[in-house]
Amino acid sequence: MDLLNTLVDKGLRREPPTRDEALAVLATSDDDVLDVVAAAGRVRRHWFGRRVKLNYLVNLKSGLCPEDCSYCSQRLGSTAGILKYTWLKPEQASQAAAAGLAGGAKRVCLVASGRGPTDRDVARVSDTIKAIKEQNEGVEVCACLGLLSDGQAERLRDAGADAYNHNLNTSEGTYEQITTTHTYADRVDTVRKAHGAGLSACSGLIAGMGESDADLVDVVFALRELDPDSVPVNFLIPFEGTPLAKEWNLTPQRCLRILAMVRFVCPDAEVRIAGGREVHLRTLQPLALHLANSLFLGDYLTSEGQAGKADLEMIADAGFEVEGTGEVTLPPHRVTAGGCGTSPAAASSAGCASSSSTEPVRGPGVPAAGEGASAGPGCGPCGGHGGTTGQDAPAVPAARTAPPAADEAGSTGAPKARTDLVAVRRRGAGTDVAPNA
Repeated sequence: MDLLNTLVDKGLRREPPTRDEALAVLATSDDDVLDVVAAAGRVRRHWFGRRVKLNYLVNLKSGLCPEDCSYCSQRLGSTAGILKYTWLKPEQASQAAAAGLAGGAKRVCLVASGRGPTDRDVARVSDTIKAIKEQNEGVEVCACLGLLSDGQAERLRDAGADAYNHNLNTSEGTYEQITTTHTYADRVDTVRKAHGAGLSACSGLIAGMGESDADLVDVVFALRELDPDSVPVNFLIPFEGTPLAKEWNLTPQRCLRILAMVRFVCPDAEVRIAGGREVHLRTLQPLALHLANSLFLGDYLTSEGQAGKADLEMIADAGFEVEGTGEVTLPPHRVTAGGCGTSPAAASSAGCASSSSTEPVRGPGVPAAGEGASAGPGCGPCGGHGGTTGQDAPAVPAARTAPPAADEAGSTGAPKARTDLVAVRRRGAGTDVAPNA
């Protein structure tokens, strides 16, 4: 397919596709999905080899958020039966983080619900960052606390934070349909504050909220312009009790096309498979590793994920390997002072060697000559399924089966979403699992 060969060539040279080319990727048929995965996989392997970076989420404060983000089970007015608790103490958060690090995670993501942190909150999180770093040599810490005020990013950096996450989530044109209590510009401003403070910016999107192909392309090109080091791709988990509870729009093939489009637009960025992969990719999750070089390990903020052991087995079975704490995540040309997951030595702006290869697209899992295993993750999932933080989880309702699928097929004529195959399981439901276990 000429389109895919063109996109591979551009990706190896760090040249972005045109908007029409990005739209064409999303419009490809299910019959072509393996060709799309193979093409984007070549770009992924060129910049990241076969390494998979593992990220582990610690939910510092859950529920009771004053914002009205339609996708979120913690939103204002949500009736979803989720865990709700106030701030964890630094030692509790550090204990929770230890479980993920023991499972191979390289980065700990500290998330708290709310519009944004107060200065007291920043001080509290700073103590948590220090506690985690003191007990775990080489760990990366990313904070995700909402909208930042002036000076807060610098305080987090000084406390030892490596990165800050704040997702754009959707396109500027449709943002007001998703959230009204803050603006798209507010989110862009926070990403820029993180960048300006020398933190590694992490910003991504949520797919499956009823957006069009053009909306997806808009937000991904906006992300490319902001130039985050990490781009998490979330797939909507339609929680009952939220306005988007019936938005079951995604098929596994659709998810793969979205990930491929993100890889082509952001060829040398860390693309992370985030929330919702188990629900929407299901048995095709291993194929997504050919597109993304990062994922979250274990559970999500308010719902269960795939067991960590199953994640590790999936990575190994698919021919990939977990990235070690001593390995550099990003290509040399993306190295910046103070950046997270970058080499300590700055590289020239020329970066990795470009390629003008027109090699035909191969099937997934078939490496090109010289492409072998390397030597040596709106916030997303929360750790394994064991351990405690010293705080009991409140009782929550049992999980229910997902609502029926919409009548309409996707814009590409692909099969309808199979909601009969999935169920959203609330984190901690029917168990004595502690909030961050």
